[in-house]
Amino acid sequence: MEKIIQVAKTSAAQAIHPGCGFLSENMEFAELCKQEGIIFIGPPPSAIRDMGIKSTSKSIMAAAGVPVVEGYHGEDQSDQCLKEHARRIGYPVMIKAVRGGGGKGMRIVRSEQEFQEQLESARREAKKSFNDDAMLIEKFVDTPRHVEVQVFGDHHGNAVYLFERDCSVQRRHQKIIEEAPAPGIKSEVRKKAGRSCSQSC
Repeated sequence: MEKIIQVAKTSAAQAIHPGCGFLSENMEFAELCKQEGIIFIGPPPSAIRDMGIKSTSKSIMAAAGVPVVEGYHGEDQSDQCLKEHARRIGYPVMIKAVRGGGGKGMRIVRSEQEFQEQLESARREAKKSFNDDAMLIEKFVDTPRHVEVQVFGDHHGNAVYLFERDCSVQRRHQKIIEEAPAPGIKSEVRKKAGRSCSQSC
């Protein structure tokens, strides 16, 4: 990070686009750019932080009226609490690491009998990968369609959507292929999804 900032200063760059790698989702790098008076072309540090924590992002989206998958993303992380919520939601459920990414810390649980074993496995992987074993529980959606809408905003409150991409082809909950525009999306659905996402920003 420091080397990139140094290059930006040497070249008198006014802004940095972090590309598509780890720095594009790195709150510390966005903060560093801000401290050095360099525009970070991407979300503000607070948004990177909030969107990187699944439980926080779900709460924000629900408060904004965005439909979210039924689940539990509260602070009580006891085995019993998580198990009770899984029973309330109804099996199958998905256990997800709150700070997860790349398909790590995720387990599908199809019955109460296997819940504890899968919870412990997900926690171990999350702790090893993210140094945080907090979990959330969601209703498992079988054969879902994973479509993301790209949104671009400025410092003046303006936002536009840059269409969508289909990320449904996955292996171990990790995207393999992203296809844009998403196949089979009707024009009116594309417009409605794009407008909803850009307005919620």
